[in-house]
Amino acid sequence: MKNSYSFLCPVVIFLVVFSCSGFAKDTPAFRIKAGKRITVLCDTLSEAKVVSNALNLWGRDCRSVLSIAPKIVSGEEEGEIWIGTLGESDVIRRMLSENYISVSELSGKKEAFLMRVVRYRSKPVLIVAGSDKRGTAYGILEISRLMGVSPWEWWADATPAPLDEFTLSSDYFSFQAPSVEFRGIFINDEDWGFMPWSTKTYEPTNVKGQIGPRTHQRVFELLLRLRANTFWPAMHSCSHPFFLTPGNKEIADDYGIYIGTSHCEPMLRNANGEWRLEGEGEYDYVNNRENVYRFWEKRVTDVAGQDNIYTLGIRGIHDGKMQGAKTIAEQKNALTRIFADQRDLLKRYIHNDVTKIPQVFIPYKEVLEVYHAGLEVPADVTLMWCDDNFGYIRHFPDSIEKRRSGGNAVYYHVSYWGSPHDYLWLATAHPSLVYEQMKTAYNSGIQKMWILNVGDIKPAEYQMELFLDMAWDMKRVENEGVTEYMRCWLEREFGADCARRLLPVMQEHYRLSHICKPEHMGNTRVDKKSPSYLVISDLPWSEKAIKERLTGYDNLAREVERIGNLLPDYKRDAYFQLVKYPVQAAAQMNRKLLKAQLARHELAKWEESDVAFDSIVSLTRQYNSLKDGKWNLMMDMAPRRLPVFKRVPRERATVPLRKEYVALYSFSGADYTDSSEQQICCSGLGHSGKSLALRKGSSVTYRLGRLPVDSVRLEIRLLPNHPVDGNKLRLNVTFDDSSERLIEYQTKEKSEEWKENVLRNQAIRWMTLPVDNKAHHILTLKALDEGIIVDQIFVYDAREF
Repeated sequence: MKNSYSFLCPVVIFLVVFSCSGFAKDTPAFRIKAGKRITVLCDTLSEAKVVSNALNLWGRDCRSVLSIAPKIVSGEEEGEIWIGTLGESDVIRRMLSENYISVSELSGKKEAFLMRVVRYRSKPVLIVAGSDKRGTAYGILEISRLMGVSPWEWWADATPAPLDEFTLSSDYFSFQAPSVEFRGIFINDEDWGFMPWSTKTYEPTNVKGQIGPRTHQRVFELLLRLRANTFWPAMHSCSHPFFLTPGNKEIADDYGIYIGTSHCEPMLRNANGEWRLEGEGEYDYVNNRENVYRFWEKRVTDVAGQDNIYTLGIRGIHDGKMQGAKTIAEQKNALTRIFADQRDLLKRYIHNDVTKIPQVFIPYKEVLEVYHAGLEVPADVTLMWCDDNFGYIRHFPDSIEKRRSGGNAVYYHVSYWGSPHDYLWLATAHPSLVYEQMKTAYNSGIQKMWILNVGDIKPAEYQMELFLDMAWDMKRVENEGVTEYMRCWLEREFGADCARRLLPVMQEHYRLSHICKPEHMGNTRVDKKSPSYLVISDLPWSEKAIKERLTGYDNLAREVERIGNLLPDYKRDAYFQLVKYPVQAAAQMNRKLLKAQLARHELAKWEESDVAFDSIVSLTRQYNSLKDGKWNLMMDMAPRRLPVFKRVPRERATVPLRKEYVALYSFSGADYTDSSEQQICCSGLGHSGKSLALRKGSSVTYRLGRLPVDSVRLEIRLLPNHPVDGNKLRLNVTFDDSSERLIEYQTKEKSEEWKENVLRNQAIRWMTLPVDNKAHHILTLKALDEGIIVDQIFVYDAREF
């Protein structure tokens, strides 16, 4: 049987040999035939609600794939599938007594499950045993994965193919447990998709912005299928607060979901939406401590006894600086007192041993400066580190932070509202960047909690699943590799033939978007102090580069159309959502802005730009009309109504297009000739698609032929990531026999250099070097720090600059 984690791609299944009587060699294969009744033995009355909900989801899948409705029985009855939770179920006790499982296989493990085919009275039986309620639920839905059911069966209308028979081999065994303890998502910037879709389409309400339990049930079903356990609710002012909506917390509990909150929502309080309704005075702990304390106390008492993760500290209402403390020293003193008050609340109302309660502190934005100034955070509190909002993690734990009992966490973005420019529309965060950064995070000790800002969930389906699969089983994703992972994902959704055709299409789609996201194609900024604030202008590209990019996108759009025509009808809605809309909308956005750029220079017709705008409107209307309007209002082609999304104003350029510079030599990072040790090629990553991660202390060499000039301009283009260890990113450069030259390229967030770097996804350093009349030349790069990733190298005639 193909391994479900690898999206039904063949992998090696490691078998465990037992001496117990239930594992005789002559055990027949386990089979469920379409249309034939299947009986499941499970003590649903003694199991948690999440187990019953998982059984309901699996039953839905059985009806879809096998045209059967499983019968759930309990007690001493027999069944073809036995399901139970360790310590909660008579079924488990029966498994133990008959030696089908042993306590040691699951005891002491969180959210783990095992699946095994055994012989019971000469018949094959499938056992699913969980170490706790979530483990059992994940194990049940593992059967769905093995049956070919996508986690996106509802959220992307990924209809599974019907089967005549579902089979597991007689020696089938699988044990799984999470790599990261808390794994989940943050619904954020929901103003233009998730909130209007929920409140007006899926769960209509008269309460302004109220996202209710029916919507959240669908979210939690998805999280259960993705083996996630944590949720940060939407918290913008357009949305009615999660905890003030009846039924929301209850449905989270029914699906085994921990509720947490973001960096500006301490103690499960959405200050942005709740303070104006239930607070008194200013949201200022320093000068209004009694009322702020009472505000937190009410929430803690209301949710005591439920599964929650408490964010400590304080920031201002809706992502602003804390009030009442201006200097870093004042903020540090205030946070120290706040920690004591908040933990006292938890001790009084939740558990007298406060170290048993999940807590997290998030040093985000200006709070990171306070932390670096010596703020002491209780050792049992998890430290959550953040990326710079553009996918590059700002801080990795040092040796002291790695030893903290509370562990380390990460908050990561594939959607963002803010400076230098939003990207809220098409979810083009490069999967290879997500993979590289999260692998580095995990290897650096960030293993307690992973939260992904997914915006509206759609269209970030692929990045969301990749992120959560890595959190579930890092080693398996790492062993498979990011390219094979994508191929298998596409194969699960659209079949092997389409996956083979689609893989290069999706890789190129993400590569082109990595060079410049669709939302950034107007060369605008959203920070008011920027000279390019909301003003559409030329990107710094030559006519040749623009036309090559247009040709590349035209080819992608046509190929997506051709492949889509090969699919059966029942796959086309999912294809539109997961492939066609993201790729073709990105292509048309590029066409709209780039044709306008050429038109400003009288090199194209303005009508071509307007036609592209109309195409985006048409594609978006089609998205919102899918499945008889199921997704109406989910997809908005103009978040925040920024100028980049409108028709381009017809203006003439005042400066010429950038000159085309032709390199004498060019290399991708992975094109090295020699290396001091084995290097890591970052598959698909960077402008080149072949970036190279240089280990600290290692070096690589690039060989050049004769150079017909006296001097060259050497450009080294690197990923604009942040230091992994320490606070430097340094690279030594040696050309021929010259002395070493030092490159440093770490940046501070919000600096102009950082803004330029993240918008183009490159940090660029250049130098002028003399050249002698040799037949061959050698360029050597040596990494002095961890985190160096080389994307491209260009060698130009220095006289052209």
